[in-house]
This record gives sequence, C-alpha cells and structure tokens, in this order.
Amino acid sequence: MPVAFVLINAEIGAEDVVLKELKKMPNVKEAYLVYGVYDIVAKIEAETMDKLRETITWKIRRLDKVRSTLTMIVIES
Repeated sequence: MPVAFVLINAEIGAEDVVLKELKKMPNVKEAYLVYGVYDIVAKIEAETMDKLRETITWKIRRLDKVRSTLTMIVIES
C-alpha cells in the first residue's frame, strides 16, 4: 500500500481550518500541527500510487488555505 508524508504550509491563522479539512479525507491517516518550517504533517495512504497522487494533487493541494506542500513518498523494502 503506497504511503506518503506531506508537509504543508497554510496561510497564517488558517492552520486549524486546514487540519480539520485534512482529517475529513479518508486517505489521510494522521495529521498534526507542528512547529518549524511547515505547519502540518500528514500521513497519506491509498490503495494505488495513482490514488495517492490524486489525493495529494487534487484534494490536499487544492484546499483553499494551503500555500505549499512537500511530498515524501515512502520506499518500502
């Protein structure tokens, strides 16, 4: 099962709103507010790589208050 961690920058003051929206998405398994360069870290799982890509590109990155993302796809051994 493909897994990715997505680091998200939200608009100032909108971090909680973005976090709540992320937690509503079925492929988002975990999401946390964090201190540092990024505002939110989310763990995404999907049945296929295409569904993983679709969730990140068409759902997470398109959220209204998301400014930028960095995606790290997990390599399974």
